[in-house]
Amino acid sequence: MPLPEDPKTLLLLGIFLLLLFYGLYLAGQIVLPIIFAAILYLVLQPAMRLGTKFRIPKSVTAILMIVFVIAGVGALGFSLSAPASDWLAKVPAALARLDAQVRVFKQPMADLENASKQIEHLTDNTSTSATPVTLATPGVTGMLFSGTRNMLVGLGTMVVLLFFLLMSGDLFLRRFVEILPTLSNKKQAVEISREIESNISKYLATISMMNVAVGVLTGLAAYFCGLPDPVLWGTLAFLLNYVPILGPLGGIAIIFLASLLTFGTIWHALLPTGIYLAIHLIEGELVTPLLLARRFILNPVLIIVSLVFWYWMWGIPGALLAVPMLATVKIICDRIKRLAALGHFLGSEPRSEARSSGT
Repeated sequence: MPLPEDPKTLLLLGIFLLLLFYGLYLAGQIVLPIIFAAILYLVLQPAMRLGTKFRIPKSVTAILMIVFVIAGVGALGFSLSAPASDWLAKVPAALARLDAQVRVFKQPMADLENASKQIEHLTDNTSTSATPVTLATPGVTGMLFSGTRNMLVGLGTMVVLLFFLLMSGDLFLRRFVEILPTLSNKKQAVEISREIESNISKYLATISMMNVAVGVLTGLAAYFCGLPDPVLWGTLAFLLNYVPILGPLGGIAIIFLASLLTFGTIWHALLPTGIYLAIHLIEGELVTPLLLARRFILNPVLIIVSLVFWYWMWGIPGALLAVPMLATVKIICDRIKRLAALGHFLGSEPRSEARSSGT
């Protein structure tokens, strides 16, 4: 799609984008449940069609799937809450042990820091008679209550919206097709919609299956390495893998600290950490590209930019949605001719071409 050359048009486009993202930033509590519901709708559409094939009412299928998802997530969260709390309580001890292990490397930096403090003390001319100003901040209980309330409201909105999306089926597509002028336009709209929905559903389902495999392998590795609570580490690996690159990096740090606290030495802690890293390297470099095919592979630089941007916009929910939204945009652009150039830009270089260009 060619960019407009008129300076006024470019200026208006820039202003529109700024207002759009600012509006998304302000309306995060409204927009996030809608996006989550839309993504779950695409993932659950194959199950809805399967239920229709067996003549099961849409309402029954939708309720069963939503109840199944909520019950599964709730049961998993309840079973893992106790071990997660225990490990969080051990974090200070793990950090202290790590500090003791690497103290020999920290001594030069400590000397430099002491010298810097002495220089700062000599040049500090700040008056000591200034009256301190105390800012009133909300209590921890109030912040927790507010955050929990907002989360529950968002989850409730997402569940209700997801139910009605599953119930509506192709209602929006039918209404859109009805207003198109010609029969060829109607056919093209249906074909594009079906292909986009199928590709997005396949992409999200494949990513979810790969994340499950990563979680299972990580849990087994933790079990055979003697790391307590292997189900917790498998679940953590499953969830973190939805945030490419940055999620596994955080998982490496977490598993290393847990292993250090369990085994006591850095060398023993490197074993489960190295296995976890190997699992992610095999999954990210071999299995996922093979399953997703070339058209679904995203530019890694744009993945990082998308993760950072949407985390800044919406926090952790934004980071979880960053890659699915980027993949959705790429799939849509690949199918619409006027946006094919943007879809090509969002894609990654094929690995065979990358190897040939490097030789």
